[in-house]
Amino acid sequence: MNFDLDQEHRDLADAARDFLSASASPAAARAMLDEGAGVAPGRAELVKSGFATITIPEQAGGGGGNVLDLAVVAEQAGRLLAGPSLVSFARAAVLLAGDSRLADLARGELSVAVVDSGPVLDAVGADTFLALRDGALVRGPGTVTVREPIDPTRGLGDVTVGEIEELVPDASELWLLGERVGRTILAAEGLGAASRVLELGVEYAKQRHAFGRAIGSYQAVKHLLVDTYVEVEQLRSLVWWAAWAADHAPDELPLASAAAKAAAATTLEHAAETVIQVHGGIGFTWEHDAHLYWRRAKVDRFLLGDDVSAHDEVARLAVTR
Repeated sequence: MNFDLDQEHRDLADAARDFLSASASPAAARAMLDEGAGVAPGRAELVKSGFATITIPEQAGGGGGNVLDLAVVAEQAGRLLAGPSLVSFARAAVLLAGDSRLADLARGELSVAVVDSGPVLDAVGADTFLALRDGALVRGPGTVTVREPIDPTRGLGDVTVGEIEELVPDASELWLLGERVGRTILAAEGLGAASRVLELGVEYAKQRHAFGRAIGSYQAVKHLLVDTYVEVEQLRSLVWWAAWAADHAPDELPLASAAAKAAAATTLEHAAETVIQVHGGIGFTWEHDAHLYWRRAKVDRFLLGDDVSAHDEVARLAVTR
């Protein structure tokens, strides 16, 4: 099966890149570290653009699109280290399906974060928290405690949920579906980040000369970059497969989303470490952008489960197919 994008999706990617690049960038991520600046482009702008609410049905005020559409946008968001994460919007769209509050999310009147074990993605700035309690989906306000961030664009915080309201009494399967869709979008963001950081390494390898030759002409550097390229392209196939499965083949989604999550975690980290090595001394400095992608890799590796648990899930599901 061909999992490549069609022209409509390429046009969507171009539009998303144009919008996101107006405010989100490694420079904006650096400003968050250095100055405590706000996340870019921010919840309000993402909702206003319509990109964040693509998977919300039209009757609830959303775009009426599918997971693949959102994954295409998420790849561009990852390239630019944009925030907040589209993962939170994707999971909320699944968990609140058929609920009147979904329209509030589409209008930007509700800022949602989904509570997992450990620090919560996009907890900073959220006013409503969704959680699974004794098998039931619940919502409520929460108290957020923010630690010193590794990657401030992720808005991580420890959340204590306040008085809760039960939304769905038996929501275990719904929660799993939301998690799998979230993993798919997280992997798409990782794909974008890994693609961009690889481009930085290739560009530098062509420009930097040593002993009268571009460093990219040396086999040691070539092999580093080519190995990373192969990983990125393998991840690309897994991301589009998982997004397609979410829309058209729900039986394949558990395996596809776990595989995409596992690959994204290791690929982005490897890509960031490779570009730091290719850049040599300057790659290790605060002034270079490489560490911003490395920070994203270190955080994303543990979101929605770590890569080890995802690989274990892939093995278990593959054996039982």
